Amino acid sequence: MRVISDICYGKAGHVEQYLDLYLPDSDSFKVFVYMHGGGIEAGDKAGKVSVVGEYVANHGIAFVSINYRMYPQAVYPEFLRDGAEAIGWVYKHIGEYGNCEGIYVGGSSAGGYMSMMLCFDKKYLAPYKLPEGIIKGYIHDAGQPTTHFNVLRERGLDSRLVIVDEAAPLYYIGREKEYPPMLFIVSDNDMKNRYEQTQLVLSTMKHFGYDESKIDYRLMHGTHCHYSGTQAFGEIICDFIRKFS
Repeated sequence: MRVISDICYGKAGHVEQYLDLYLPDSDSFKVFVYMHGGGIEAGDKAGKVSVVGEYVANHGIAFVSINYRMYPQAVYPEFLRDGAEAIGWVYKHIGEYGNCEGIYVGGSSAGGYMSMMLCFDKKYLAPYKLPEGIIKGYIHDAGQPTTHFNVLRERGLDSRLVIVDEAAPLYYIGREKEYPPMLFIVSDNDMKNRYEQTQLVLSTMKHFGYDESKIDYRLMHGTHCHYSGTQAFGEIICDFIRKFS
C-alpha cells in the first residue's frame, strides 16, 4: 500500500480542492471516493480518515479522500461541485495509477449529504460525462436527506427546519428509473431527527418501487458517526464493495 497526498483535482486550484490517494499493491482495483464530515464547515481528508484509507487499500481497494470548499468561505452549492469535480478527476486520472474496475462514492455526515446529492441530482456529475455504470455504488453514512442545516443557516433560516427543496436529496428521489446499489448508515443515537429522516429516504425509495435488493441499511449503535474514522468503517466499505462488484 502506498499513499500519495495533496493532489490538486480542481481547475480553480483552490486550497481545499485537493485529494489523497491510498493505493493497494495491485495493478487493478476498485476505487472508493470518500467525502469527510464536519457540517460543511470543519473536517479534513486526512487525520482519522487515514485509518480507513489504509485499511481499505490494504484490502485491495483504492481509497480517495477529498477535501472540498466549506463554510464560511464557500456558498451552496460550491462544495457539491467540488465533490463532482473530484469524482471527474478520479475517472480521468486513476488509470495513471492502475486499472480501475469501477468507482464507488460515499461520505459521512456532511459527506453523506453530499454523496446523496451527487447520487440523486444528476446535474452535478453531468459535465464530466462519466460512462453509464462506471459508478457502481454509493455509501451514504449518516447524511442529512433534507436541506442541510448549514445551507438553511446560509439562507438566514432556523437550522432545525425540515425543508425538502432543490438542496435536499429527497427532492430528487423518483426522477430516475434506477440507481446504483447503495448503503444507508445511521446510528440509534444520531443527531436529532437524522434517524427518522433516514427512514423517510428508505420509505420513499420503496414507495417508488426501487429494487430493494440493491438497497442496504445498517443501524449502528452509538452516537453520530463515532465509527467513521475506525477500522470498522473500513470493513463496512470493503464488505459493501465486495457484495456489489
